[in-house]
Order: sequence, then structure tokens, then C-alpha cells
Amino acid sequence: MPRKLGVLIFPNFQILDAAGPIAAFEIAERYAPGSYDTRVMAMEPGLVTSSSRAVMAAEALADHPLDTLVVAGGDGTRAAMFETALLDWIRATSGQARRTASVCSGAFLLAEAGLLDGRRATTHWQRCPDFARRYSQVRMEPDRIFVRDGDIWTSAGITAGIDLSLALIAEDLGEPIARAVAQQLVVYHRRPGGQSQFSALIEMGCQGGRFAVLLDWMRERISEHLPVERLADRAAMSPRHFARAFAAETGLTPAKAVERLRLETARERVESSSEPIDRVAESSGFGDPERMRRAFLRAFGQPPQALRRAARP
Repeated sequence: MPRKLGVLIFPNFQILDAAGPIAAFEIAERYAPGSYDTRVMAMEPGLVTSSSRAVMAAEALADHPLDTLVVAGGDGTRAAMFETALLDWIRATSGQARRTASVCSGAFLLAEAGLLDGRRATTHWQRCPDFARRYSQVRMEPDRIFVRDGDIWTSAGITAGIDLSLALIAEDLGEPIARAVAQQLVVYHRRPGGQSQFSALIEMGCQGGRFAVLLDWMRERISEHLPVERLADRAAMSPRHFARAFAAETGLTPAKAVERLRLETARERVESSSEPIDRVAESSGFGDPERMRRAFLRAFGQPPQALRRAARP
């Protein structure tokens, strides 16, 4: 029997929050026919307008149990949070489903329905502060691509919904199918849930910014000792002023940015080569393999050897 999968949308939803998971499960169905029966659902069936003004057709809310409920996010969550009937349906449907997931700010709907109380969760980094203020009973983990706590899964912004979907597919159908889906989607196979949301922000947030040249300089010297004093000197600023300005620009302390760049460098080498782990640690600036292992566990939730095994076909 196909697993019944419902994707919940609402007016002003983010279209990729829904389309990304839908595409992932569609392709998984191609590789493993009979795996999924995916339906798009909304309070008002028919054409539902996304925040981009593109529309998606939706069925009425299911009155039968689902295997998996996926709640999209987007600007429309701000209004949907006050739809009592919708929250009641989410709560009841989740109670009967094998698992429930949210993409991006869809986590706000799960929290409003009381499904995240006492659990770990994540959402788009930009909305994490507001989420933490509203839902102090939820253990927010803002520096994660996705988080699983029991039968509840939450993911970060937009494309992280694809990462979450690949993890769900891997749980159902195995890693080879998830890997094939990722290849078909031409996306990275698979960013672990523990991967930082912010690694890419160093790239995106600073391109053309005042520290773009410095970040490139840091990458070129990632194996070297890079204390804040050296970075500040390179930026022609006092260490204190530099640390404040850098954090304001990137959202990261200089030390954390150095670690992120080292993690990105080390991970690429771990996954794409057979270079010994201790040599990777040295060339990426960690020096000590144990220090690199601890950093991998904090950032990715897995040690280097596990990521290397997962990257192998």
C-alpha cells in the first residue's frame, strides 16, 4: 500500500516549501513504484495562491489518517496561526499520522497546535528569534538544517525542505533510493540535519560586503593560525572594533566564522577524497583530528568517518 502523504498549504504559502518535498516524493515514487500517494491539501480546496502569486491546486483537508503530514511555511503562516479549525485539524491529523513534518515557518503552525511542546525544533534562521519568544516551551535549535524529535520533524528555510524530504525517503526506502532522488534533483546528497544553516550565509551575506575580501583571504590560509588579532590587522581595524563589526555583518563571531570555513573545507575533503582523516585535520587548520571530530559532531551531528561512508555510492 502506498504511504499516504499530505502536503498542507494555505494562502500566501512559500511555493518551494511545498514544491520541493512534492518533487522529492514524486521522484522517489518513480524509483520505487507504489511508495507514496502524495496529495496537496488546504482549508479551502481549489486554487491556492502562494506568496509569489503562483497558484497550486489543493484538495480538501483529509478526513482519513495520513502516513505523513508535511506543513509548508511562508508569509501566510502569520494568518494561518489564528485559524482555529486548521490548527485543530493539524493536531488531530498528526495524532493519527506516523510522522509530522514542517518546512521553514511551518514550524509556527506545529507550535501553535501544541505539537512541539517540550521538543527540539528548528525553522528559518531569520524567524528563529520570534519563534523563541513566542514558544519558550520549545527547544529551538536555530543552527540546524532539520531536526527530528521522535515522530516530529522540522526544517529550516525553503530548500531545507528537500533535505528533510530526502531524510524521510531514506528512512522509508533506504539510502540508495534517497541518493538517486538527490541525483535526479541535482542537489547535494544529503546534508545531514545537523549541518549548520549558517555556513552558506558566510557566502551569501558577505558577497560584496565589507569583509568579502577578508573571507577569501581566510579561505586561502585556512590551514594557518587565524586569531582575531591577525584578522583585525588584515582588516586594518582594532580587534575589538573588528569583532563587533564582523559579527554585525555576518552574524558570526570571527572565531566561529573560521571554524565554519574549516568545517566546509574539511567536509569537502572528507567526502570527496580518501585522504587520511588526520591529514584533513591538519590541512584544514584543525590540527588535531579529535578537535576536528568534535567540531563535526557539533555542526553535522556525525563524525568525519560517518560522513565519508555516507558520501560513498
